[in-house]
Amino acid sequence: MNAPLPDVPEVRVVGLPQLTQGFDLVERLDLPMHLKVHGPLEPVTGERLAQLAEEISLTGRGGAGFPFGKKLRAVAKSAIRRGVRPVVVVNGSEGEPACRKDTVLLNRAPHLILDGALLAAEALGARTLVVAVTRNSTEVSMRAALAERGLSDRRGQQLRARVVRTPERMVSGEASSVIRAVNGGPALPPGRRERASETGVGGAPTLLSNAETFAQLAVGARIGSRRYNHTGLDSEPGTVMLTISGAVARPMVVEVPTGVPLRYVLQLAGAPPLPQGVLTGGYHGNWIDSAAVHESVVSKASLAAVGGALGAGAILPIGPETCPLGEALRVANWLAAETAGQCGPCKLGLPAAAGGLSDVMNGGGPAALEALREVTQAVKGRGACKHPDGSARFFASTLSAFTDDLAAHVLHGGCGRETTGVLPLPLPGYEEAEESIPSGEKVFIDWTLCQGHGLCADIIPELIRLNPDGFPSVADAVVPMHLQGAAQRAVRRCPALAMRIEQMPSERGGPAPSGRRELPSSNRKALGSGRG
Repeated sequence: MNAPLPDVPEVRVVGLPQLTQGFDLVERLDLPMHLKVHGPLEPVTGERLAQLAEEISLTGRGGAGFPFGKKLRAVAKSAIRRGVRPVVVVNGSEGEPACRKDTVLLNRAPHLILDGALLAAEALGARTLVVAVTRNSTEVSMRAALAERGLSDRRGQQLRARVVRTPERMVSGEASSVIRAVNGGPALPPGRRERASETGVGGAPTLLSNAETFAQLAVGARIGSRRYNHTGLDSEPGTVMLTISGAVARPMVVEVPTGVPLRYVLQLAGAPPLPQGVLTGGYHGNWIDSAAVHESVVSKASLAAVGGALGAGAILPIGPETCPLGEALRVANWLAAETAGQCGPCKLGLPAAAGGLSDVMNGGGPAALEALREVTQAVKGRGACKHPDGSARFFASTLSAFTDDLAAHVLHGGCGRETTGVLPLPLPGYEEAEESIPSGEKVFIDWTLCQGHGLCADIIPELIRLNPDGFPSVADAVVPMHLQGAAQRAVRRCPALAMRIEQMPSERGGPAPSGRRELPSSNRKALGSGRG
């Protein structure tokens, strides 16, 4: 099976570099080298910056694709109406295992991102800049970049700037989660829809955009809209950053002009010449087949026309030797574990959908397939954040893209292929971020005491499901960090005292003492309310 992608994989460029300019000279462009490569950058007014963003058709590069100029105007309008200073937030939270393009920019071109963010802050009259990151390497790089510019969070400065660390989780990268984390809360969606342009960090209007988006803004401001628009398609000018992984010889991040054939980019990474499927847009994206790959070019419109998605720029081919449903099941289990646990569609629907896909693969027949379709449909449009919708899109795309394999599993008990695990996921024990999964703890059930009350499955359905006899079956015994509070509640509330949590053995020492134990108060605070 594939190991997780490194923080900074190989970086390639098709055509002339823009965002990756200077990468052939040094591993990281510090401020002096950044200025040598890109040159100085003059501030511009808010109206001119919004016009520039519109002239270069700049949209968010984090997946949502919202027009940056419209977002900039909305923040300015709200700040003027309320008479308050807005806040600028760079969203460098990249919690998806298949994405590394923002991490590459944060590590290797941090000042290009800061250029764009500082342009926006100056144009808006903001006095606070926050950079949200998920990894040790990105935190170190961005703290160093702020120090190189003489920026800090000390009182009395014209602009206060700081780096905030968020957990390496899928839901932590959503805008509302980032704002909640910056405000001192858990990096989870608040459970209600809010416009950052109206009320964000500290209740102030907040301009929050993806790290690559700010870097693209800086490039556009330096070279001007006319020169920027000479690269790529007329409808989607410029370049995009893509993360190519899965069944490839060389996982990489590549900067490529829009309009380049997708098959060329896949060949560059050493993908199979005829992949049985390519997941576009990452784990909230859509599958396309080999025929669609040969028809499409790198652009939002082209990929959408063949049923794909550009999304967060992750492109993942799989070869003919692996079971596509098995690959999807691995991702489905991870998506279910990434739930914020704050609404039914996410907390209950995603584990049920993952379990349904497992039932389909393990001989459940047409009834299991129909149940899976019903669960997937029930999740759509009902979540408190975008994670259920994105996950449902992945499930639906899997079912429609691999109909032959689906028929083989439903009608004949399998497709005859093993699951080789080519889609990147965190390995057990992967602990780069303090709050990322797993926690190092496992749930155990004493079957000599269990009486089948089923309360544990109600509290932590992400980990425990009930078998046909009504007794719990542990779906994933490893407790994620974000479910520690819920797991402890399940232990305390078990009427038969049949549950316990034990520390997993560590490579650095022997196993921790077993038995029930409470989380330290500091951990409980970090986990927030631990809503399950």
